[in-house]
Parts: sequence; C-alpha cells; structure tokens
Amino acid sequence: MTIVSNGGAQHSALASRTRRDVLEFIAASAVPLGASEIAEHIDLHITTVRFHLDQLESAHLIRRDVEREGRRGRPRVVYRAMPAVHQSTVHRQLIEVLAGALATDPDGGRARSVKAGQQWAQALVPEHTQPSTARSVDPLVTLLDELGFEPELESDDDRHTIQLLSCPFREAALDHPSVVCSVHRGLIQGTLEKTGHDSGEAELHPFVQPELCTVTLRGTLG
Repeated sequence: MTIVSNGGAQHSALASRTRRDVLEFIAASAVPLGASEIAEHIDLHITTVRFHLDQLESAHLIRRDVEREGRRGRPRVVYRAMPAVHQSTVHRQLIEVLAGALATDPDGGRARSVKAGQQWAQALVPEHTQPSTARSVDPLVTLLDELGFEPELESDDDRHTIQLLSCPFREAALDHPSVVCSVHRGLIQGTLEKTGHDSGEAELHPFVQPELCTVTLRGTLG
C-alpha cells in the first residue's frame, strides 16, 4: 500500500506489516468490514486487530461507521478505506504492471529504469534550484523526505550515509527490484546532477535490512 500524503502519521501507521495487511484487506473489500471479519482474515486476536484499526483511523487511512438498520442489539461498528487509499491501490497496481513490463528487458529493465528515474528527478527538482557551491545534499534529502522515504543523514569524515527508513514503493520493489530500485537509483543520480554534484559519488544499497535501504555518498558530498 502506498500513501504519501498526510506526512509522518501515515508513514508511521504503515510501518507495520500487519497494519498494511489490514489496510489492504479493507481497501479490497466492496463492503465495510467489522473487526471480527478482519481478525479472522489476518488470523490475529480481535483485540490486537482493534489496536491496529485505531492506528489506521488516527492516520486518516480508514473510517469508522456504525450500522444500525435492520439489526437487533448493539450497533455494528464497521470500517472502510478512505477514498485516497482506493486511489493509491490503483496507482500501486499501475506501478506493478509497468514494472513487470520493463522487467522483461534483457537487463531486467535496469537501463530504462535508471533513465526514467533521472527524468523523474528533472521533473521534481525545481528549475530555480541552483548548483550548490557548498556541495550540500540537502536538496536530495528533502526530496526523499517529500516522497515518503523518511531519510536520515549520517556523516563521518568524507563518507555520508542516508538511511531510508521507509519505501513508498516497497511491495513493487520486492517484486521487481531490478526496475523499482533502478528508478530510485536514477532519481538519486538525477537529483545530484541537477544540484551540481557528481552522481558517481552516490550508491544505493537496496534492502540492507527488510525495512531499510541506504545511500552512501563519497568524497566532498554531504
């Protein structure tokens, strides 16, 4: 599931694999779902599911409704995905289709994907951005943050590391790493080039941990 609006609250909510599974199940359903139905599908205790539902609701990813009509006893609480989540699901499906098509290239789609990432950077980095005489990577870190990667910059002498604590395209990257990770590599290279840096000084390391990618920056970058 890919949601990049509403900043940190949604990224924090979606950091949990279980919450992503809950949200996927709700978003895929044509009708609102109760906590017991979700618990049965996810195979978790209903109390645990309610906790995750509360987190998703607080992040404005789902909405809680109460069904009263035609029912005796206590009203039934149900959950439905917010409209933006349904839109995101469509976007994710499109990304997966495009990634699958590029992956059929002889090189697994790497070359065309890097070029696409570089072109994406040209579109995203403001035209008024001037090459940095201080060779700061702030524009790159800012862009990665705006896209939902939750970057954290660490510096040590002439080596700098950007930890990417989240990936807004994680599911597609796991299915088609040669395409999606190459797009991100091109995005990083294109951003550095547009802000006056040598893109060869940066290297992307995908999935150094299950939920972590890193970018290493060498030389005077940082």
